[in-house]
Amino acid sequence: MLDVETAQRKVLATVRPFHPELLPLSHADGLALTTSIVSSVDSPPFDKAMMDGFAVCADEVATGRAKLRVVERIMAGMVPTRRIERGEAAQIMTGAPLPEGANAVVKVEETRQEGDWVEISSDSVQAGTNVIWRAMVLKAGEQVLAAGTTLRPPQLAALAELGESQVSVRRRPRVAILATGDELVPYDQTPGPGQIRNSNELMLTAQVRGAGGQPLPLGIARDQEAELAAKIRQGLQADVLVLSGGVSAGQLDLVPKMLAAAGVKEVFHKVEMKPGKPIWFGELAASAGGQPRYVFGLPGNPVSSLVCFELFVRTAIRKLMGMSPPVCPAIRAKLEGEYRSRNDRPTFHPAQLRHTEEGPRAKVVAWQGSSDLRATVEANAMIHFPAGERHYNPGETVEVFSW
Repeated sequence: MLDVETAQRKVLATVRPFHPELLPLSHADGLALTTSIVSSVDSPPFDKAMMDGFAVCADEVATGRAKLRVVERIMAGMVPTRRIERGEAAQIMTGAPLPEGANAVVKVEETRQEGDWVEISSDSVQAGTNVIWRAMVLKAGEQVLAAGTTLRPPQLAALAELGESQVSVRRRPRVAILATGDELVPYDQTPGPGQIRNSNELMLTAQVRGAGGQPLPLGIARDQEAELAAKIRQGLQADVLVLSGGVSAGQLDLVPKMLAAAGVKEVFHKVEMKPGKPIWFGELAASAGGQPRYVFGLPGNPVSSLVCFELFVRTAIRKLMGMSPPVCPAIRAKLEGEYRSRNDRPTFHPAQLRHTEEGPRAKVVAWQGSSDLRATVEANAMIHFPAGERHYNPGETVEVFSW
């Protein structure tokens, strides 16, 4: 049976990233660059004031005291019309270009203006005080962002400032979500005897969206070959098909059989982990001119589905989109409280992760097994405990994966 790392490597070796395409910057939030971005301009493009005040020559107010004649008022968006000479100052607003002859800005709180004169009363004024020089942030020709960078609000703003109206990225994958089982009813219906609500659909939909994909919920397929085959054919129209349930060894666990009948080739089935051991992964070869399709069969218990998604499906989505790194790295955190691990295989235990001034801290959440959604409600991460019996003391370092 595969271990988790080997299974992830098989996912990475199987999944091929989408082809790059140009998209407007306004449509690229959450996508990853396929090429590095090099600036064609300096940032800022001119010497400018960092706050409201008066532009001066620092030599004239080196002691912090001076009385200067105000010769111009420069607003943001304006261009200075004259040079500052000795004995002169220009009133200036935040973001406005610095006039020639000036090399510092005295903030308005340290001045008193009377008519055309301003009196400076400051502790110290030096060249560069309250000024950001041209190209101090970025020089033309410098790399702004590396290929593989995920575009979030700060990166989008930086590219907009540089005039990058289009970017080369890989699109969002369409991810079909199909729950299987005779016991399931839609989550907005009242279950009958022996039935449960389809909670996995909403959970997986949110996880797909959070990973950057476009979720396509397909509802429920009963444990009947004809119905399951039809739903699988529908799901294989998407880039990725994620099923929950029907992948164990029970009499009605039909998913592997029906996927094989649909032409999906198994890459692996079962991974040495808890929860989520029965996970299934396969590939449908590309038709002429098309893209391959990737299929994950997740165990039906909700915590198993959640964990398997985070470790494997998210990895595939990130690989398709060209995100770097494709496998989300573990966070090394200090354990809060004692814990005794008694596991016959590596376990991903629900946990509370918090970030402190001293570094990340993780606390085990009470957990009753793979059907215990209550534990995941109280958790925001999972601690990886290796197989075997071991006592963990407070403060020991553990590997944590956030979700």
